[in-house]
Amino acid sequence: MNAPHVLIDLLGACWESDAAVVEVVWDRSGQCAGFALGDGTLALATGVWEGGPRLEPRERGGVEFVQAQAPPAPLTRFAVHEGACLALAADPAGGFLSGGDDGRLVHLLLDGASELIAHEAGAWIDRVAASEASGRAYACGRRVHWLGPKPACLMLPGSATAMAFDPAGTRLAISHQGGVTLWAADTLRERPLKWPGYHRNVAWSRDGRYLVTGMEENALHGWRLPDGADIEMGGYPGQPRSLSFSADGRFLATSGGMRAVCWRFDPPGANEEPHECGLASKTPVSVVACHPVHPLIAVGYHSGAVLLCQPGSSDLLFIKGDGSSPVSAMAWSPDGRRLALGTEAGELALVFLPDELFRFRRRG
Repeated sequence: MNAPHVLIDLLGACWESDAAVVEVVWDRSGQCAGFALGDGTLALATGVWEGGPRLEPRERGGVEFVQAQAPPAPLTRFAVHEGACLALAADPAGGFLSGGDDGRLVHLLLDGASELIAHEAGAWIDRVAASEASGRAYACGRRVHWLGPKPACLMLPGSATAMAFDPAGTRLAISHQGGVTLWAADTLRERPLKWPGYHRNVAWSRDGRYLVTGMEENALHGWRLPDGADIEMGGYPGQPRSLSFSADGRFLATSGGMRAVCWRFDPPGANEEPHECGLASKTPVSVVACHPVHPLIAVGYHSGAVLLCQPGSSDLLFIKGDGSSPVSAMAWSPDGRRLALGTEAGELALVFLPDELFRFRRRG
């Protein structure tokens, strides 16, 4: 999937690493992207590019591209784990919270100062989550530790496969074999959501009413939380390992197909078929990330390509052409003006995507 002009060449800053990108997350301020690497390093990229490329409106309409007048700031790299970084989250106190296969949970600030938060000797800390309202949480196999105002430990029926706080930051969803466990911050009460199968990841709807998991059985399963109703979504040719709700909450985008697969969630229809968007590649979609403001989806492929698409439209913007390895991680900055991405081959990039590229009016 090679386009004649890709935006990463015009509006992107790129770096290379010898280790795979495991995850990418923006810090709470939205000014820095953190890349967790397979060699135990955290690479930090500033979202500010002084003298960088830009788009200027033309008098008769449209925009004009202005080339960069200065190179982007270099990455800063910090050795955080003795093995591999396995999980990353934005920390409420600033910087990042990182878990590794050395059993260490580390808080890294943007200036490189670090603090050891927990150490599980002989274990892996491979799931982390953080909330301003409820503190930090991490998982080691079946054990989940909450480091909030009321520290606690929860034993799951199976090893934790993913963790995510709800939009309010007061409920922690933990996926595992056989379903999901909800853990409430105020009462520490558990609510099991059971469904047979192996649940690999978890995503909350923007209003916190729906919870969806991607399953090893090439399907999604969802719960309508107010009444506990089940929602089944199947028909995938592969495992939907990446899930992302749209900014307005009207659809859920997923990987698992040759294009991004989108399901309606306004509300979800029991018998409705999903629709696909983006361009079918010779290799399947690996990562999806919905824009935080506009109805756009960044779609990354196993071929290394990345594009932007919109449900219900055939319009495409090519971010990156085919590469040497799959896209492994993508994340939008909170304002939606920058997209961070990484690949299994160790390619790291920030692409600056101003609103002038899109035919939408920014809210507010």
